[in-house]
Amino acid sequence: MSKPRLARAALLLAGLLLCASPRPAGAVLPFRFGAFAPGPLDGITDVPGVKVGHLTISRGDFRTGATAVLPNDDPWDRKVGAATVAFNGNGEMTGTHWIEESGYLEEPVVLTDTLDVGRAMDGVVSWQIQRHPQIGRADDVPLPVVAECDDQFLNDIQARAVGADDVVRLLEDARPGQFERGSVGAGTGMNAFDFKAGIGSASRVLPASLGGYRVGVLVNDNTSSTRSQLTIVGVPVGEMLKSEYAPYHPKPMAMHGRLASGSIIVVVATDAPLDSRQLRALALRAALGMGRTGLTSDVGSGDLFIAFSTSYVFARTGNFAIQAPARPVVEDEDTLDSLYRATAEATQAAIYDALFESKTTVGREGNTVYGLPVARVLTLLHQAGAI
Repeated sequence: MSKPRLARAALLLAGLLLCASPRPAGAVLPFRFGAFAPGPLDGITDVPGVKVGHLTISRGDFRTGATAVLPNDDPWDRKVGAATVAFNGNGEMTGTHWIEESGYLEEPVVLTDTLDVGRAMDGVVSWQIQRHPQIGRADDVPLPVVAECDDQFLNDIQARAVGADDVVRLLEDARPGQFERGSVGAGTGMNAFDFKAGIGSASRVLPASLGGYRVGVLVNDNTSSTRSQLTIVGVPVGEMLKSEYAPYHPKPMAMHGRLASGSIIVVVATDAPLDSRQLRALALRAALGMGRTGLTSDVGSGDLFIAFSTSYVFARTGNFAIQAPARPVVEDEDTLDSLYRATAEATQAAIYDALFESKTTVGREGNTVYGLPVARVLTLLHQAGAI
């Protein structure tokens, strides 16, 4: 048998073995699927060095917040290979022009609501200056990476509740390890498929024969897609529940534009050494994971992706001097194919995670979005033989 056929056979056998293995004790989503095993946390922080933090604001008519993803302790001095994709551009992720030009990320990634983008950017700048006082004087200036979703159905978004000082504290408090999912941080006021949604995360680990690399995904899911579109591991759960648990709003609301179509932000992290060209290809595979859940990316949707590699590092050697990574990138096609598949799987799982972890929420003016009826959905999946 040729070497390529041997490698593919080994990959197939590894996938079958992983499907048969039990879920890790720390994993969040209450069922397993796919060809690759999740990491011990089943989250983006399974990629070594990645840190996550949440700022949750839930008081009065506010249901909002911010979530931070850091690729390492100091991305300003240890920039990581990165790329972005605007799958549908009716939304905002700042700082992407420089990422595409340079091929690296030198900032934390902060997620928040649409009208707090500017305040979050201000907070990122303050945080960077506190850590690097020469910024803007004897050093370069940062271009913050802040991505938004519109949470106005549940949140008094006009009031702009997220402050710059809040974001500084958020970045200081970001940690490795397990973290909350669902209606927290930037996901506090989000919804998807007419159910409560928000922050979801998942990971996948390649077998040792393919490098043992990890892929982690974090989403802020606010896609607001039609209920009947929702598919969970092949089961048309949304169609089965299309007449139940409908969002409630006591006052008439014009559901159009971004409010009707929603958005999703996808952050992909990996410890595989990949350059910006390869990371863009990796980020694109997030769309395949979206499609498996029933998402179609409407006209009014801001579906924005960013991917970075924690092991492909551009080290700062002086205020304006950057040393290119010495480590070679992954070139093996079987490994790259597996990273693509792992990204699609982890994105799919992260979207499910956002739904399974979110709870019924009452927001501004009594607007209500119901949480996914988890026990009932699991029964439907069992009855269909899907899990």
